[in-house]
Parts: sequence; C-alpha cells; structure tokens
Amino acid sequence: MRTVKINYLLIVVIIINTLASCKKGFVDVTPQGQFLSDFYYANQDQAYSALVAVYDPLRKNSGGFENMLALMNSGSDDHYTGGGNSTDGTQLQAFSNYTMTANLMAGSYWNDPYQGIFRANVLLKKLPNVPMDDNLKARFAAEAKALRAFYYFNLVRMFRNIPLLLEPLTASNMYQVEQAKPEDVYTQIEKDLTEAITDLPATIAAATEAGRLTKGAAKALLGKVYLYEKKNTLAAQQLAEVNGPVPGATSPFGYKLLTKFSDLWVVSNKFNSESILEETHSAAGNSDWGFWGSGRDEGNSLNVMVGPRSYERIDATAPDLPSGWSFFVFTQNFYDFIKTDPRAEATLLDLNALQAAGKVKYIAGYMNTGYFLNKFLPRKPDVSKGGGISELNYRQNTYIIRLADTYLMEAEALGGTGARAQALLDAVRARVGLTPVPVSLAAIKNERRAELAGEGHRWFDLVRWGDAPAVLGSRGFVQGKHEVFPIPFRETQGTKIQQNPLYN
Repeated sequence: MRTVKINYLLIVVIIINTLASCKKGFVDVTPQGQFLSDFYYANQDQAYSALVAVYDPLRKNSGGFENMLALMNSGSDDHYTGGGNSTDGTQLQAFSNYTMTANLMAGSYWNDPYQGIFRANVLLKKLPNVPMDDNLKARFAAEAKALRAFYYFNLVRMFRNIPLLLEPLTASNMYQVEQAKPEDVYTQIEKDLTEAITDLPATIAAATEAGRLTKGAAKALLGKVYLYEKKNTLAAQQLAEVNGPVPGATSPFGYKLLTKFSDLWVVSNKFNSESILEETHSAAGNSDWGFWGSGRDEGNSLNVMVGPRSYERIDATAPDLPSGWSFFVFTQNFYDFIKTDPRAEATLLDLNALQAAGKVKYIAGYMNTGYFLNKFLPRKPDVSKGGGISELNYRQNTYIIRLADTYLMEAEALGGTGARAQALLDAVRARVGLTPVPVSLAAIKNERRAELAGEGHRWFDLVRWGDAPAVLGSRGFVQGKHEVFPIPFRETQGTKIQQNPLYN
C-alpha cells in the first residue's frame, strides 16, 4: 500500500497532503498520487482519506518505540523501565527516575498529537465546501472534533501549557504561536466533544467501520475530561450514560463487561463489548526498521518491548513466547499488591519462578524482577509471517478507554460513596470473582491499580489524586514540577513557546 506523509517543521508546517498510513479497522484506502491542499477535498472519497489521516495519530498509544504506554508505565510506581541497560530508551529511563529534561523529552510526544490536530483543523476548514451528503459531512466533522479533543487532552495533561490551534498553521505564522491558558484548552475540549456527540452514531454496525468514534466513546472521553477538571457532577452524568442504569448489565450503547478478564488480552478479540475507544494494529503493513515510528508502521511495538530477552521454553507447559526487549517489568511492590488477586495471572507472568523450576531460560534485563507484563507479552502464534520485520508487526490492539475504566471513573466522580458507586465497584470485582468491599475512594484507587495495571493509567491517576509526591517521591518525583513534562527543547527555539516552570 502506498502511503504519503505530511511534512512538519516544529509543530507543523504546510500540508503536502492529508493521506496517512492505512491501519484502522475501517480504513482501507489506497491513495493515488499526491494532492496539494488547495486542490484536495474535491469529493467525498478525498474527505474520507483526510479523515483517515486524522485518526492515524491514535497509533501513538502503543505504536513505535516512543508510545504512550511505554512512557506512562515508565513513570509509574508499578514498573521499572527495564530494557537492556540504564541508557536503553534514555527518555524512558529519565522519566522513571525523574531526571527528565527538555533535551531528553522525545519530541514526538508533542509533535504527533499536533499532527492529528493540524489534520483535523484542515479537514474542518475544507469540509463545508465538499460536495457530499450533509449527514455524512456532519459525521466526518464530529469525528474530527472528537479526535482533536482527544489529542488536546493528552497534550494538556502531559505539558499543561500548550498552544491552542483551531486553524491550520502556515509558514508565515507558525513561529508566532503562543501558549494558551490550560482552562481555555479544556473549554475547547469540552466544546469539541459536546458538539461531536450530537452527530456521532450511537453504534457501529459494519465490521469495516470498527475503530470509528461513537457517541459512547465521545461521552466516555468527555466524562474523563470533566473528572480531570474536578467537575465531578458533570463527569458522573456523562459516565452514567455510558455505563448504563444497571452496572454489570449491557448499557444502552451496547457495552458490557466481558465474562472473563483474561479474554480482554486475547489478540483476536478486537472491538469486543468492553471496548469503548481502541487503538488498532495490524501485521499487514509490513513494518520495517526504515520507517518504524514514522506513522507508517502499523504494528504494536509494545509487544516486543515487554517480551523477555533470549527466551527459551524448555518445558511444554511453559508459555510459548518469542523473545523481546524486557521493558516495563513490574516492581516487587506491585507483585506483592497483586499476587492474591484473581487478575494476577492475566496481568503478570513470573519468569523467575518458571526459570527456577527449570521450565524456561531467559537473560535478565536492566532492573529485572522477573515479573513481566503478561497483558501484552508477544505470543508465538502472533508473530507475523509476512513481509517486514517480525518483531515490528504484532497485531494486538490496545484499549484507550474500556468499560471497567469508566465504571471506576464514575464511582470516583460520585465521591466514592452511595449505592450507585458501590454497584459500580461491585460489578468490576464480581467479574473476577471478588466479593464486595465497602466503597470508598481508597477502595476505588486500589481497584484501578489492580484492574488497569500496565495500561498506562497509573501515573495520570496518581497525579490527578494528588498522591504522586508520596507514592513516587522515592523515585525522585518533586511536587510542583513533575506533575507536567518539560516541553521538548526544539519547540522553544526560535518560537514564543515558553518552557514549563523548573525545567529551564
């Protein structure tokens, strides 16, 4: 499949075209030739291709070495960065021990979301003049707005002081961009999602559209945004609509907890009933080293990153795993927390125990504990037999928002008290055979840690709760500084972008 990239300078520059890599479940577009933006958007097909490009930066969740799950797990108390040595993935190691600087902060965590925002801005500007059905046009615009909101949400949570761009940048004004107030960014996120909800479909019927945004996904994201803004009443209202009137039953949007927790991590179980917003991967892109991490690669990079080094199965009862790079091993503290929980086996694989029993061999990586992230471990049957590099073409999707997450967020928004919050907590625990415990914020925090381990939520949770200084202080976390990341050095050079406090 031929793909065409957008070229960017600093945040973004002038659009060359809006076609991007074709990896979404609903996206099977073969771009033909190149189109300058002035002559593009001539028909529905071109608008659709542009919409595909707006979706593409969702790959950041687990695609490429510099993916969101990799970064956020590194800074969590549940993981060590691991890898081969203390300089393997320098920016990840720096986040893990809170020595991150503007020079070490990988620019892609800033640039990739802004690529999505730029593409959304161009599409929204051009879409009114595209000759196509008005209802379909409204849906395209709604998807673009919801995606723009998602990208801004990640940016403002990570960097706080960011530019708010609602028009495409040009070569003449890109160096004049200034940062907006965080509250103004959140206001725009709310506006985009509220408008998007009106025109998004309630459900996706066709398998060819799997991965596209729905009302439920936008409402879940809006509820999460409200929670981060401490607008708990509004958060609970939105999340209640997503979760449905009876926790544990099928919601009006068709969401339902899977019966078995372990089924969430079956590679073929994509877009299941618990999935609300899901990032998709494929082995069909034949990803290779030459364009890995560029946006054209379609494989799940997290899989190979968390695999054990030089793994050898000696006993047939041991897991049949390909080798990997030994990143994001769990800490002893997390093992002690999860070891008696019914989710432990699906979450964590203890290779030290298997090696001691003579069932496997592997080479210990940096800061190895032997506790590997089982949710995303690569499996032999999923190794690509197609073109490209096998370790870059794993096809496991990753969840950005799933139903157990929204249950616990609603319970939190309700203050961790009352019958509704109790029912939400009970439903998450009942799915894995756990008996009820009295609902409280402490109980919800523990449940989130156990339920969502390794899925990139823990660091954001600790910061939102104000618990990060106490929990991460021994790792080097400094209150008033490390709640946000340094803005990548390049973005502050020759621009009006000011570095975040205490990172100068």
